Amino acid sequence: MEELQEKKFYIVEDDEAGCRIDKFIAEHMPDQSRSYLKSLIEKDMILLNQKEIKKASVKLKTGDEVSVIIPEPVKLEILAENIPLEIVYEDDDLIVVNKPQGMVVHPAPGNYTGTLVNALMYHCGDSLSSINGVMRPGIVHRIDKDTSGLLVICKNDFAHKDLAEQFAVHSINRIYTAIVYNHFNEESGTISKPIARSKNDRKKMCIDEDGRHAVTHYEIKQSLHNNFTEIQCKLETGRTHQIRVHMASIGHPLLGDPVYGPAKCPYTLNGQMLHAGTLGFIHPRTGEYVEFNSPLPDYFTKILNLLS
Repeated sequence: MEELQEKKFYIVEDDEAGCRIDKFIAEHMPDQSRSYLKSLIEKDMILLNQKEIKKASVKLKTGDEVSVIIPEPVKLEILAENIPLEIVYEDDDLIVVNKPQGMVVHPAPGNYTGTLVNALMYHCGDSLSSINGVMRPGIVHRIDKDTSGLLVICKNDFAHKDLAEQFAVHSINRIYTAIVYNHFNEESGTISKPIARSKNDRKKMCIDEDGRHAVTHYEIKQSLHNNFTEIQCKLETGRTHQIRVHMASIGHPLLGDPVYGPAKCPYTLNGQMLHAGTLGFIHPRTGEYVEFNSPLPDYFTKILNLLS
């Protein structure tokens, strides 16, 4: 099999400053063993600010760039597929799409077709950034399969690095709409609880004092029938499953969430009621702030009307 070098790219955030580089990589790549990651350091395949490192004990500073080069066999070519895309904006550097509920963002073992990346490869051809490797071309951030809404995809490494830095310093404006269980006594609030991967179930995230800093701001949009509430969440950080884990931790799990919500859902749904409706950032090329909005999709408004 032909050998491929996949490159992962990370920016050190404020709460990660002072962390050893081996621990930093292990936290960002939980599916890899410590011994395997150590071997990458020994093979000069982990770079700090584009320079090779020799010691796993090197400590990081805010804004450092960490690159991990992973040699892996190419099991199959990721196919370009003619899947319709709802394109909100596009230029030579990036493309903003409105992802439907049920679409996976990028291919993974056992799921190599029908993803957003397959659709993007058909639409963009070779014009996607390469920083996140062959399986995730152009992908600088993700939303869950059953979360709908806005994503920005990078067409070149220049745009990718710039946006990755904006995500790292939490300057991206991301606002979500959700329907959660139970009514609130307050009109708004902030959840600041660290999140880590569950030690008991690697597919789940959990509140963990040793986890990564995570902050979600929320405000109530309206109280609904049957003890549900429509809320709006603004992400200060962007951890995996952040809104789902944070809201469940204060007794307000998302309606339809099969992982963090009640075992039995009172309605027939295809996943959590969560929509990424606003996405704003500084355009890498122009330096101007741009913002995009996506109205609530039909699956969401159907339930919302039922509960209103």
